[in-house]
Amino acid sequence: MPQTETPGTEAAPRARLRWWTELPLLVLVYACYSAGRLLARGDVTTAVDHGLAILRVEKFLHINAEHPLNRLFRTQAWIGVPADFWYASLHYLVTPVILVWLFRSRTALYRAARTWLMTSTFIGLIGFTLLPTCPPRLLSAGHGFVDTMAQYSSYGWWGGEASAPRGMGGMTNQYAAMPSLHVGWALWCGVMLWRHGGTRTAKTAGVLYPLITTLVVMGTANHYFLDAVAGAAVMGVGLLLTPLVMRGADRARRYFAARVPLVAAASTGPSAPIVSGGCQTSTGERIPRQRESPFGPGAEPGATPSDAGDGAPAAAR
Repeated sequence: MPQTETPGTEAAPRARLRWWTELPLLVLVYACYSAGRLLARGDVTTAVDHGLAILRVEKFLHINAEHPLNRLFRTQAWIGVPADFWYASLHYLVTPVILVWLFRSRTALYRAARTWLMTSTFIGLIGFTLLPTCPPRLLSAGHGFVDTMAQYSSYGWWGGEASAPRGMGGMTNQYAAMPSLHVGWALWCGVMLWRHGGTRTAKTAGVLYPLITTLVVMGTANHYFLDAVAGAAVMGVGLLLTPLVMRGADRARRYFAARVPLVAAASTGPSAPIVSGGCQTSTGERIPRQRESPFGPGAEPGATPSDAGDGAPAAAR
């Protein structure tokens, strides 16, 4: 039996996404995220306590892989320097490239993928606000971590304070470590490459990129292993919420699309006076009452020469 839609409930046609609307949206979302991440600064003592608590849990579970990785990165410059470049730059490059690729080549998938990324990013911001966490590199030296970004800062553009450019370390929130969105974004990129890459190279990159990023964030002492796990969990929650967010956006779009014409109609006010309201000329007339019959309703006009005018032929009898 064919299904019919109830009148008035038809889904509005989905507008085609345009780059000049998508780019400002993404820039705005990232600006809000960066500003919120910067403003969500917790007490330093609280952040250190959270970091030490995570470290104790990892030691209890024997999953504190940060120590051996950090030792390797700080003693082997040929590993540590590329890792610092990886940490400081790739998430700013790979993620936008994947977004542009999806927008151009996988248009039907782009909106859901973009919504997943944005939703997860805002969930991560909530984590930064509720759980400010001191990264391993900022713990006291007695805990055995070395900040490789500071150790190898002469090799790159970043300063000793953070992965930000020199002189801009104070503009970052260094206690926004839980969850690790370096890992979360890398996981998103990996899923996109694995599912939609189409080639063996793309699928291999989809596996390696999040795995290497996870090793890098721990080896550079920027994140704990549980930060990486939390980053993956945030992406999972964002994936589950994506259909709800998209449906909500569609409802909001239909609501405003329906309200705008009503507002425009209401704003016109009383109808404007008709300019020709006092004119007695009807449509098709050149002089007033040209088509007006001199007889009453239902009367037939006599076709006499006097009625028709001089020179008019007489009516047939």
